[in-house]
Amino acid sequence: MPGRGTSTDWVLKEMLNFEIAKLLYDIADILEIMKVEWKPRAYRSAARAVESLQKPIEDIYREKGLDGLKDIPGVGEGIGKKIAEYIDTRKIKEYEKLKKKIPAGLATLVEIEGLGPKKAFRLWKELGIKSVEDLRSAVEKHEIAKLSGFGPKSEENIAAAIQMFKTAKQRYLLGEALPYAKLLITSLKELPEIKHISEAGSLRRRKETIGDIDILVTVSKASAAKKVMDFFTKLPEVQRVLAKGPTKSTVVLRNGLQADVRLLDDKVYGAALNYFTGNIDHNIELRRIAISKGYKLSEYGLVGRKTERLVSGHTEEELYKKLGLRYIEPELREMRGELDAARKNKLPKLVELNDIKGDLHTHTRFSDGGNSIGEMAEAAKKRGYEYIAITDHSKSDVIARGMDEKKLQKYLDAIDDARKKVKGIRILTGSEIYIHPDGKLDYSDKILSKLDVVVASIHRNFKLSREQQTKRLVQAIENPNVDIIGHLTTRQIGSRPMIEFDPKRVFQAAAKNKVVLEINGSPNRLDLPDNLVKEALEMGCNFAVNSDAHTTDQLSFTEYGVYVARRGWLEVKDVINTLSYSKLAKHF
Repeated sequence: MPGRGTSTDWVLKEMLNFEIAKLLYDIADILEIMKVEWKPRAYRSAARAVESLQKPIEDIYREKGLDGLKDIPGVGEGIGKKIAEYIDTRKIKEYEKLKKKIPAGLATLVEIEGLGPKKAFRLWKELGIKSVEDLRSAVEKHEIAKLSGFGPKSEENIAAAIQMFKTAKQRYLLGEALPYAKLLITSLKELPEIKHISEAGSLRRRKETIGDIDILVTVSKASAAKKVMDFFTKLPEVQRVLAKGPTKSTVVLRNGLQADVRLLDDKVYGAALNYFTGNIDHNIELRRIAISKGYKLSEYGLVGRKTERLVSGHTEEELYKKLGLRYIEPELREMRGELDAARKNKLPKLVELNDIKGDLHTHTRFSDGGNSIGEMAEAAKKRGYEYIAITDHSKSDVIARGMDEKKLQKYLDAIDDARKKVKGIRILTGSEIYIHPDGKLDYSDKILSKLDVVVASIHRNFKLSREQQTKRLVQAIENPNVDIIGHLTTRQIGSRPMIEFDPKRVFQAAAKNKVVLEINGSPNRLDLPDNLVKEALEMGCNFAVNSDAHTTDQLSFTEYGVYVARRGWLEVKDVINTLSYSKLAKHF
C-alpha cells in the first residue's frame, strides 16, 4: 500500500497483542465453565501479561521463537505454543474445539456482574440459558429467583447487571480506543498531503468510554481528498467500509469500533475541531457567548452576524481569544465551570504525564504480579522515575496470593536486596492492605509502621450499605499508618458498579487526616472517576496517580490516570507523586 512503511508497522503488530489476549481470556472462561481446575487462572495471567506488552508479541516471537514467548510472565510452553500457532495461522485449534463444547454465547454470560462461571454453568444446566437474551427473558419471567442460591435479590441484581452490560457493549474503554486512534493518525500522517490531523469528540476529551473515533484532517491541496479517503478505507485495521465520500468516510475496525475521517477547509480547522470536540453543553454556551458579541459560531468558523465575514476559525486558541476567553484544554470542556474560569483567568494549569516522578502502587511475583521486584524497579527507572513503591497484597486477598506475616518478612528482605542491586531509583517498601468490612486492616499497626507506603483498598464485600461502606472507609482513613486509599469506589467500568458510600464524609476524613486518594490508571478502573476527583479536590484532598501495574509494561497505565486527573482539574501541586523523592518522604 502506498505510504505504508516501517513507522507504523509496530503499531499494527501491537493490535495483535489485544487479539491474542482476548483469545486467552475466552479460553479461560470456557475452561472455567467446564469446571477445569487451575488452567483458567493460568490463561488469565498470561492474557494480562500479553495485553500489557509494550512490544508487539509478533516481534518477540520472530526474534526469539518459543523461548521469547516463554519469557513473558505467565506464559509457559503450552500457552506459548498456542500463541505461536495463532501468530502463524490466525487460529488456535484447541480453542476451536473448546468452543464446540459449550453453547455459543454462554461464555459471554460470565461477563455479567454477579454471575461468574459457576453460576453461568448452573443457569445453562438448570434453565437452558445459553445467551444474554435468554438470561433477560428468564429474569422477566422470574425463573431465576426460584433457583436455590439465587432468590429475588439476586434476580434484581442480575437485571441491573444486564442493563450495565448492554450499555457497556455500546462503548469502548479509553484504553481500547486510544491505541487504535493513535494507529490511524500515525498511518494517515505518512501521507505528505496531510497538513493538520487530530482526534476529536469524547476521545479528545479523554472520557473513560468512547462511542466511536472521530478524526479531522486538512490537506495541502484539494486534489488530495480522494487519495486520503482511499488510503483510510484500505488500511489493514479496517474490517468494513460503511460510507466513503470526498469529505467523510466511515469504517468499522477489526475490534468492532467505528471510525470516521472528515476532511475540512484549513481556514476553519480550529472551529471545526472545537465543534466536534464538544461536549454539547460547552458548545451551546460558546455559541451564546458568540451571539452576545455579535458573531455566529459553527463548525464553519466564527463569522460576523451582519457581515457574514469569517472572523476566526483557523486555530482553537484564536477562536477562544476572540470570544474573550483563555484557551480551554479539551479535557475540561464538560460544562463544569470551565467557561467562567476562562473568563476570570482562573483555569488550572493541568498536570501532565511528564510531571509524574514515581509510581506508588505496583505488584510483583510476591503476590499476583508477573515480574520480580528488580524487574519492576528497572522498568520504572527506564521511565525516568525517581522512585517506585512495591505494594503487594496483604494476607486476606487470597485470590491474589496475598502475603501472610512470614512471607511479608521475606518480601521486605527481597526489597532490601533489590535496593542494593538496582541503582538510580528509590525502591519503597509497601503493601496494598485489605480493608475489612468493619474498617480494620489486614496487618497490625506494628507491621504497618515498618512500611514506607501503605495503600488501603477494598477488594470484597461490595454490597454493604451506604452507611456501612462509609464507616468502613473512614475508619481505614483514620488509621495513622494509612497513606493512600486505593481505587476507592472499587468499580470496574461496564462490569462492576461503584460501592455505595457518602463522598462528602469520606473526602472530609481524607483531607483532615492527610490521606491521599488514588487515581488508579488501570483502563478498566480509572478510579476515582473524574467527577469525584473534582469534588474531592474542592474539599482539600490530595491525590496519587498510580498504575496498579502487575507487570512492567503496565507501568504505562499511569497515562490513563493522568487523563482522569486532568479531567478532574488537578494541577501538579495536587498530585503527590509529582514530588521529588526528598519532598515525598517529608509528605509521608
